[in-house]
Amino acid sequence: QVQLVESGGGLVQAGGSLRLSCTASGRTFGHTFSFYAMGWFRQAPGKEREFVGAIHWSGGITYYADSVKGRFTISKDNAKNTVYLQMNGLKPEDTAVYYCAAGVGGYNSRDYDYWGQGTQVTVSS
Repeated sequence: QVQLVESGGGLVQAGGSLRLSCTASGRTFGHTFSFYAMGWFRQAPGKEREFVGAIHWSGGITYYADSVKGRFTISKDNAKNTVYLQMNGLKPEDTAVYYCAAGVGGYNSRDYDYWGQGTQVTVSS
């Protein structure tokens, strides 16, 4: 089992920045975790959960949804078992609960097996 804990959400004005963190731990960590990718998803009220971006632990490959490309950056700290989502140029439409997830990677939430509890990001206009 893998546990994921997010932090760093909050309220910010449009144009501002936030950095979310996601720290992973668990019984299987160190065995299979190195093969996982970490994804970020978000869900706004009344909308479906959508892909934001992902990073692969091995190699550090990253990819993003078009809606955040150029504004959001995902990075990782292997020593801390932590993945970050740096969000710049925030817009009101970025308001959502943000989730990190661990899985095989990709754009589909079904490819991620473990999920954090979510952290609220609110962008005021």
